[in-house]
Amino acid sequence: MAAGNIAYLKEQVSLLPLSPGVYQFVNSEGTVIYVGKAKSLRKRVSSYFIENHPIAKVRVMVKNIAEIRHIVVYSEADALLLENNLIKTLQPRYNSMLKDDKTYPWIAILNEPFPRVVSTRRLVRDGSRYFGPYASVVMQKNILELIRGLYTLRTCTLNLSPAAIAKGRYSVCLEYHLGNCKGPCVGLQTQEDYDADISRISAMLGGDLRSTKQWLGKAMNDSAAAMNFEQAERYKQRLHLLDNYASKSVIVSSAARNVDVFSVLKDVDAVYGNFIRVVNGHIVNSFTAQFSLGVDEDDKTVLTRVIEQMEGLVQGPLAHEVLVPFLPEEALFPNVQFVVPKRGDKMKLMEFSERSAKMYRLERMKNLEIKDPSRHTDRIMEAMRRELHMAVEPRHIECFDNSNLQGTHPVASCVVFRDGKPSRKEYRHFNIKTVVGPDDFASMREIIGRRYRRMLDEGSELPDLIIVDGGKGQLSSAYGVLRQLGIEDKVTIIGLAKRIEEVFFPNDPEPYYLDRTGEPLKVIMHLRDEAHRFGITFHRQKRSKAFIKSELESIPGLGEVSVAKLLKKFKTITGIKRAGREELAAVVGESRARAVIEFYSKGDGDSE
Repeated sequence: MAAGNIAYLKEQVSLLPLSPGVYQFVNSEGTVIYVGKAKSLRKRVSSYFIENHPIAKVRVMVKNIAEIRHIVVYSEADALLLENNLIKTLQPRYNSMLKDDKTYPWIAILNEPFPRVVSTRRLVRDGSRYFGPYASVVMQKNILELIRGLYTLRTCTLNLSPAAIAKGRYSVCLEYHLGNCKGPCVGLQTQEDYDADISRISAMLGGDLRSTKQWLGKAMNDSAAAMNFEQAERYKQRLHLLDNYASKSVIVSSAARNVDVFSVLKDVDAVYGNFIRVVNGHIVNSFTAQFSLGVDEDDKTVLTRVIEQMEGLVQGPLAHEVLVPFLPEEALFPNVQFVVPKRGDKMKLMEFSERSAKMYRLERMKNLEIKDPSRHTDRIMEAMRRELHMAVEPRHIECFDNSNLQGTHPVASCVVFRDGKPSRKEYRHFNIKTVVGPDDFASMREIIGRRYRRMLDEGSELPDLIIVDGGKGQLSSAYGVLRQLGIEDKVTIIGLAKRIEEVFFPNDPEPYYLDRTGEPLKVIMHLRDEAHRFGITFHRQKRSKAFIKSELESIPGLGEVSVAKLLKKFKTITGIKRAGREELAAVVGESRARAVIEFYSKGDGDSE
């Protein structure tokens, strides 16, 4: 796409999510020229495309944009960190800030005798341990203050090697007298005792807050028991800070320092692959691409081909460790160790990659379906065919539901969907005729038999899919009727249990579970809910009419014919009660009109 095509770019902007994330502007040569963060991607990026933008630099930059890329993250803090990483890696032309070697602050446990815990913005490969970075300097300072309030650590820069301490050149300072240091410089604190505190601090910064929270809770309770409420309040505030503290971020990781991540997402006619590169615990590159691969190939082959093709788009060779959702053909990548993560930071990176691929697919689908709405229907129908293991797409679906109240007034409903949408003119109600009492299985056999025997007699088109609202019992009853009619091989039939959306197939005792977030299950649930609504409405109407008819027939002198005439004319009991004697007499005669008026004037009848 040529740079400066504003109509195309605005169309891309309209499809961006409202989630937090990082956006990248790319020129016609494929070079990233600007990186930015946003609390809401769509709102932020759209601000660049207003007419006559007041900032000249922005107007010039927009003319050079050929493509907009974005990465959705979990929080605004993650967006801050990822923006920082990408700008330093990509050095975009229009980003003037964050290009230098400065970065967000870290907390370092220095590699020295009696280690200090300090703030730093530079990572030095000298064996020190680094935690962060922190998007908020205030948060980092609060954590350092929390550590110094919990533990007595040295802050001086003295060389505390055993040899230096043994020479006796040092003396305790003011920090010792204030109780902020235990005097390791003069041998008043052992290395082992100091290292135990450092170990607890390291665990806290690494995300294990249990020991520190237990210590704070005990200190708070002890202070309160000693009536030292000011101190107890300080401990309580630190506990609250600790509860809100999150040292982990998917954008940075201490466990996955130098890895590549691949994930794949198969769709009806394409495969989407996402790639993430992590260097020194930072995400420095991430993108998703679409591939025209054989979606019917097995997952292992698809992942292998995606890695092969995306490797050509990545600058430099693959990392030694590569995270994947499942193992590819490892022999094709001799210098790579593939890892399928199960938990921790590496699993978070894999979930982040998979989420990015899903967002990319969703946005592409929206774009295509806006231009061609039939693609949406085709995609859902093909997804349902695959999920339900059908030979054809379920373009014509019928769903059945029974409705009765302790066996009284039993009815059933049939709703029809065409191309995944309700076809209400084809909905049908059924009065159960041959079943006595609450027997859902027998009722299902009756309505399935009546429906498809008539369709066969009339030569009507049979549905592609039949859905029975119920479990194995209702499904077996319906399937038995299809076998009697000789159409069990012509129509796919499934049962949908109400409890946890279990799908049952004939002759299979085990339930089948569809993806709860997938569109096939949503369509099936829509059918089930529509059949239930349509059936229960008919059942209520039938009960109401039966009640009215029963009340009118209790009036002396009124028979079925007179009752039918009154209902046809006045519709409801309220309408009959409001009618005058002349109006009633015109319908059922003078004597019956008088009987109706006398009946309701005595209060013998109830209102609707």
